Amino acid sequence: MYSESDLQAAVDARVLTPEAAAAFRLHVASVRETPGADEESFRLITGFNDIFVSIAAVILLVAVGWIGNSIHTALAGAFVAASAWLLAEYFTRKRRMALPSILLVFAFSGGVAAAMVGVVVRHGEQIFGHDTGQVVGTLIIGGIALATAVATWLHWKRFMVPVTVAAGTAALAATAIALVLAIVGVPSNDPTLVMLLVLVAGVGVFALAMWWDRSDRMRQTRRSDVAFWLHLLAAPMIAHPIFHLLGVTDGANIGSVAAMMVVAIYVLFGLIALAIDRRALLVSALAYVLFALTELFRTFGAVELNVALTAFVIGSALLLLSAFWQNARGMVVGLLPPALADQLPATVRPVSPQPAS
Repeated sequence: MYSESDLQAAVDARVLTPEAAAAFRLHVASVRETPGADEESFRLITGFNDIFVSIAAVILLVAVGWIGNSIHTALAGAFVAASAWLLAEYFTRKRRMALPSILLVFAFSGGVAAAMVGVVVRHGEQIFGHDTGQVVGTLIIGGIALATAVATWLHWKRFMVPVTVAAGTAALAATAIALVLAIVGVPSNDPTLVMLLVLVAGVGVFALAMWWDRSDRMRQTRRSDVAFWLHLLAAPMIAHPIFHLLGVTDGANIGSVAAMMVVAIYVLFGLIALAIDRRALLVSALAYVLFALTELFRTFGAVELNVALTAFVIGSALLLLSAFWQNARGMVVGLLPPALADQLPATVRPVSPQPAS
């Protein structure tokens, strides 16, 4: 499997001419009867060797973390981070294996954070004193997140794995939320403020994802892959706080009005997903709308089949949307102002490349 970034890399290396790459994209689009830009493709595996290497890497990282923890709590994360970096030097920089590279990014970022957490757990009392207040604890969390973001940025500069930007952005979002909570205080029993901050951060991540998307409207470079992971990060950060504020996550039955609001919000998410040509919002909010529709069917008396009816309605709707995604997206984008539509990912590819002047 070859991704758009692989094709573009081949063009940059002069292995393929731009005309040949454009002709290949046009051929694939005609075979699939959909523009390649609408496929929202990203490279995850190129063969079973990716899975094989990933399994071996996980086993090795678990082992070095276990050995490090037996020496010192902080060394577990440090050993994992160092091992992930060294493995990336070969499997990412030389072999360019997708799935192992993604796992190694998470292992490195998590290892860096875990190493600092280990220091705090083992030596927190000596460093910060016995009576660590809520503000100090929140600032510690923010400092760990910020240091993780810096380390992730260094990993990005070295290896340029698209998911790294999302990992670093998540760390920066955690830093910002921790700083705000340190200033205004952390509510003891009411998570509303935290949810609102996560929602604001999610909107910011979404804006950043759109900036990356806007820089590659035809989705032919690594920038589109970066945008994909940012959208995947932003989606739950937006969906979960909204549905939490509606009471969907409380665990109790919700009223029919709230359930209808959940369905309406999911339809709005669907329109946004069509406009920006990203399906992450639909996937992240799927559990909530399933729960809301189940409650609606229960309210209207379909108790015995409420789960089956919900699955049937949602499954059919999503399959129809997938089958007619290109047509539906053309309608939604066509309703937008031209100035806004021109900033969104392209709905079609050019028929042929422009001749070089």
